[in-house]
Amino acid sequence: MTFIHQGSVTIILVMLTLILQSVGMAVLIQWLKAQFPNGIRQLGLFRSILLVVRFTTLLVCLHMLEILLWASFYRWRFFASWEAALYFSAANYSTVGAGDLFLHKLWRIAGPVESVTGVLMCGFSASFLFAIVTRLVELEDPGLAGLDAGAHSRKIGGAIEQIGSRQRETVNPRSASIAVDR
Repeated sequence: MTFIHQGSVTIILVMLTLILQSVGMAVLIQWLKAQFPNGIRQLGLFRSILLVVRFTTLLVCLHMLEILLWASFYRWRFFASWEAALYFSAANYSTVGAGDLFLHKLWRIAGPVESVTGVLMCGFSASFLFAIVTRLVELEDPGLAGLDAGAHSRKIGGAIEQIGSRQRETVNPRSASIAVDR
């Protein structure tokens, strides 16, 4: 019965964290739409930097709220002080780990679950920031859109030549043949 109780509490914490992250990101998207009703075309260097800094700051605050969610549970169940609960939660969420504080033996699984959840939430945030920066770059320089790192392509006659850092590949769409120069 204890394992079922622990599992259900942990699942609830993970779901609340995911809901908080999703709502927070949705609010940020709505804020972006309200701030830039005509889109983020041609913001310029300073405004682009300011936008990325604002988003990053708000995402860090969102992660702090998620850490606070887990810390509230730890404070309620295990630790006598908020300082210890926040420290334990932040250490686990960031996957650093708290070597000087421990949960009750039966609840030890909550720490690693918080770590996995924290990694996933940070991944969501990183992909969100990546999408924004990619969009800013595409709008600033449309020629950079869709290029692989270190490679570019050009159309020559009926063939498309892909030029990368190691090889040059020519693809002729009519005959579906590929010539590779190394």
